[in-house]
Amino acid sequence: AGCTLALVLARQLRQQRSAQRMRPEQEELVMLGADQVEYHYNKAMPIIFMGSIPSGGTTLMRAMLDAHPEVCCGEEMRISLRVLAMQQAWSKSSREKLWLDEAGVTDEVLDAAMQAFILEVIAKHGEPARVLCNKDPFTLKSSIYLAYLFPNSKFLLMVRDGQASVHSMMARKVTIAGFDLSSYRDCLTKWNKAIEMMYAQCMEVGRDKCLPVYYEQLVLHPQCSLKGILDFLDITWSDTIAPMLAWLSYDPYANPPNYGNPDPIVINNTHRVLKGDYKTPANLKGYFQVNQNRTSSHLGSS
Repeated sequence: AGCTLALVLARQLRQQRSAQRMRPEQEELVMLGADQVEYHYNKAMPIIFMGSIPSGGTTLMRAMLDAHPEVCCGEEMRISLRVLAMQQAWSKSSREKLWLDEAGVTDEVLDAAMQAFILEVIAKHGEPARVLCNKDPFTLKSSIYLAYLFPNSKFLLMVRDGQASVHSMMARKVTIAGFDLSSYRDCLTKWNKAIEMMYAQCMEVGRDKCLPVYYEQLVLHPQCSLKGILDFLDITWSDTIAPMLAWLSYDPYANPPNYGNPDPIVINNTHRVLKGDYKTPANLKGYFQVNQNRTSSHLGSS
């Protein structure tokens, strides 16, 4: 009886092993949108990754792209950023790398897992759309690796004047690991180092895949800048991408924009400055002098 039981158990074990063969890797992630349209996502799709330093303009860029009917960026998550940081730590540590290889967790296994995880998080944390994008400020520190995981992805590197970025993060008290928000020198030094790294990776990925976007130009010339960005991303223009222009009574098609007629004093001051006359006008000197004296006396009495 014992021999018979052993044979039965051995047969069941063989059947279980044959049934536990690995299934083929799932190539596509399918989601159903609110419009009842199926969206198919895979590693070959052109995901948009945008990044910069916090307070570098990524939120404005994300809001503009999110207004496009074919694009979904969603809110900032920082999940993929942390996973990418873990991957970098594993690859840099020779001891960790050796342990993983001995355990059978090769680069191929890790890359497939990273690929699936990042795609799943980006696709499912927002509404389904034809084009997905991810906005995490420091993500572009891993541009080269992300370009390897997603060969058809595109990258937008937001570049803003470092002084303005640092002032914004310090004024709003944006918590950033490693940044001393009480020191302009420390924040500017860290800003410079991070932007240098991201810009270098952007150039290595190639200008056909990574586009530096200057925040000031995007603010001053939104329509022209956005058209260039959308052309780079192979996305058609949509008026819904900047609806506030029309809602606030601006003409989104005016080039140059027409803000109305300035007052005569504004025109005169503009002409005067263009001629190189930067002196305070005589009609303002008395007012300026009186207020300056009041300020000085107030400071003296204090």
